[in-house]
Amino acid sequence: MNAQIIDGKAFAQGLRERVAERTAQFSERAGRVPGLAVVLVGEDPASQVYVRSKHKATVAAGMASFEHRLPAETAQDELLALVASLNADDAVDGILVQLPLPAHIDENAVIAAISPDKDVDGFHPVNAGRLATGLDGFVPCTPLGCLMLLKDRLGNLSGLDAVVIGRSNIVGKPMAQLLIRESCTVTVAHSRTRDLPALVRRADIVVAAVGLPEMVKGDWLKPGAAVIDVGINRVEGKLVGDVDFASAAPVAGAITPVPGGVGPMTIAVLLRNTLVAAHRNAGIAFEAGTL
Repeated sequence: MNAQIIDGKAFAQGLRERVAERTAQFSERAGRVPGLAVVLVGEDPASQVYVRSKHKATVAAGMASFEHRLPAETAQDELLALVASLNADDAVDGILVQLPLPAHIDENAVIAAISPDKDVDGFHPVNAGRLATGLDGFVPCTPLGCLMLLKDRLGNLSGLDAVVIGRSNIVGKPMAQLLIRESCTVTVAHSRTRDLPALVRRADIVVAAVGLPEMVKGDWLKPGAAVIDVGINRVEGKLVGDVDFASAAPVAGAITPVPGGVGPMTIAVLLRNTLVAAHRNAGIAFEAGTL
């Protein structure tokens, strides 16, 4: 068996195109364009790359991009004041504060300061609570992108056994909640789980988001399983995932590569969430459809 490759890059490109079409429709109706504000504190090289990519994609989708670049020594109160001003700005529909922040700034305090209605990253405790209780709210971009890829490949997920390896607030926990919503039977595992390979072998769906290079081996997998690899690790100058692709691909039914799998979905879903926020802030009903 050779797994089908789940082409996240192609799916994300299609999603961005659909978002751009819907953005044009929104702008014509609302008389303004959706706006996304991105705040970067410091000069972390990876964060700078992400921010540039987000700016380029936002503009390409027909949205307004507001960039705020602050020096690493920016005081927490100054950052919170900026967030408060963005909360009050009607031209801004979504706010994203790029993580990680410098050590002297409390990330949780900054995330909590963002209006839940503009929290397009889906990290605010209110949105996390909405997801956990089945209410409507913003969902973190990466797990929502993973779910889109799974549903596009498998269709109805109801009744499938899923294992999520990783328990972060950014990926693992919201991923589990999304799969529960789809009526999967979900187990959340992690690096300290006892006999993790045996647990994974029972799963129809495996989402690896633990941050350990090539940890999940092919002989861990149930033949035909769908494998979503969220990991991005640099090993000897090469990007690899949390799944050992070479051994997993002959066993899995479908698998995301690294790079080119989950990664491109994150910004595409961010644009989608910003469009949803713009509709809500304008009092216009949003019909998900293919979004």
